[in-house]
Amino acid sequence: MWRRGLVLILVVVCSVVCNKASAATVFVEAESFTDHGGWSLDTQFIREMGSPYLLAHGLGRPVADATTKVVFPAAGTYRVFVRTKDWVARWNAPGTPGRFQVLVNSAPLAETFGTQGADWGWQDGGTVNVPAGETTIALHDLAGFDGRCDCIAFTTEDRPPPNDSAILATWRREALGLPQAPETKGPYDLVVVGGGYAGMGAAISAARMGLKAALIQDRPVLGGNGSSEIRVWAMGLIKRGKYPHIGEIVDEFADKAKKSPGTYEEFGDAKKEQVVRDEPNIDLFLNTHAFAVAREGDRITSVTCLDTKTSRELAFTGTFFCDATGHATIAHLAGAETVMEAKGRMGMSNMWTWAEETTPQSFPETPWALPLEMADFPYPRNFHAEWFWESGYDKDPLGDAEGIRDWNLRAVFGAWNAMKNGDGAAKHPKAALTWVAYVGGPRESRQILGDVVLTQDDIVGKKDFVDGCVPSTWSIDLHYPKKEYAKKFPDNPFISIAVHDNRIDRKYGYPIPYRCFYSKDVENLFMAGRCISVTHEALGTVRVMKTCGMMGEVVGKAASVALRHSTTPRGVYEKHWSELDELLQLPGNARRPRPPVERNEDAKSPSPG
Repeated sequence: MWRRGLVLILVVVCSVVCNKASAATVFVEAESFTDHGGWSLDTQFIREMGSPYLLAHGLGRPVADATTKVVFPAAGTYRVFVRTKDWVARWNAPGTPGRFQVLVNSAPLAETFGTQGADWGWQDGGTVNVPAGETTIALHDLAGFDGRCDCIAFTTEDRPPPNDSAILATWRREALGLPQAPETKGPYDLVVVGGGYAGMGAAISAARMGLKAALIQDRPVLGGNGSSEIRVWAMGLIKRGKYPHIGEIVDEFADKAKKSPGTYEEFGDAKKEQVVRDEPNIDLFLNTHAFAVAREGDRITSVTCLDTKTSRELAFTGTFFCDATGHATIAHLAGAETVMEAKGRMGMSNMWTWAEETTPQSFPETPWALPLEMADFPYPRNFHAEWFWESGYDKDPLGDAEGIRDWNLRAVFGAWNAMKNGDGAAKHPKAALTWVAYVGGPRESRQILGDVVLTQDDIVGKKDFVDGCVPSTWSIDLHYPKKEYAKKFPDNPFISIAVHDNRIDRKYGYPIPYRCFYSKDVENLFMAGRCISVTHEALGTVRVMKTCGMMGEVVGKAASVALRHSTTPRGVYEKHWSELDELLQLPGNARRPRPPVERNEDAKSPSPG
């Protein structure tokens, strides 16, 4: 209850402050609504459109209203503008699936929102008379098909606020009355950005070596692709090779799903969070999106983040940083050298499940979805549609991830429409759609360049790196559009095929070198997960989640060595590899006090925070 009360106070205070600056405007962020109802907080595309937003992901059934209370200092007639979009307009698709209303004191505005504009922008909602004092605002979904709302402006002016997609743009900061400077958190020994398997492994490993760590995750749950939001089961073998204890930390939180996608319960979101919170040396920050980096010389000094529920800024200071974002976000912001395969990249998946009920089930027609027949997609046997529901191969995985996700949703709903209302209807009268991932599962974008760039030839040829440490036991598994299903939509196929190179040791694994786990040009930046220093082909084997988690375990221990000697991640390899070798042979539950810090080895080395 205290958290809900806090959000209510925030919205009221923001409105009052906003009116002090401009008595004609009251501004409300959708993510700060006191009660989200059935709407979901979508934080995936902040880098694209500047803000989190609320999404009405109801699988064809309108979701419950999102509600909040706002204080209007003076009665009056206000013009209403809502920042939203018609999410299928970019494809000139018929219909408007994202329709919703804004209710003011239970009365709907005349305009229906989510019906205009292929891009994010302000939709004019007409005028409304609002009394002074507390007013209830609600978002009322009309379709259950992914309507979306960023924010609402009530103004006596005839024009909306600027349509600026910069994160926490000046106008938005002023409207919310936010402090000019972010709140400082830290200093930490290790700041880990990204709460998937890689980030969890890094934070837990570092904490058990005595380091004070911050773990920053932009979603409300941990696990990344291995969370209940995406439901990719954890693959890759652990606890083998030269360092058989690596992987024991991963084993503490890894899912035990029987298939992919599995059930919500199988992915154990609560268990993952508890494992992290049980570590006294970790400060966990969920719903926290990193968007800026401060750098002095060749090292990072802080990472600035957006609290996706309150819009407040937090600046995390530290000695070392770990990019476990998957997209190399921190490295890119810090100016590290990154690369991205120009053509032939793997895409994003949005999996889904269905069930046979005991009574007939209806489903609305979806004229805006992809126009599919049963022959256009592989039949989802065993009541689930798997990893190969994938698209966006050579689309922009950073600047247009929302478009890739939305195309996937059109494919899913088009397939389900074929099963329920099209040429598959006779066989599916009692079929019901039970879950569709609205959070996308990406596979490939940027890679951070380290001192070693691991290649396919290295792996197949079993090149013996002295610092080989994390066993990669997956085949070189690369995804491409499946030709038989690409005919109708050659520009963006939505079904993939996996092409495997099995010339690696899938029992004991190929040891990935430690030098792939730190940036070659930002001297205090580690990385773990699918953004490490590998080629496109090598990514095909290192990217599975248990393997990524083991990378994090190595990074956490390496950070403790670097801290002890006031050296860099590179310095750990060049001068202290024998010490890291010893730590990597410890059991995963081994604990050590914070290492005593020696004098700096060179003037450029980061000083302890």
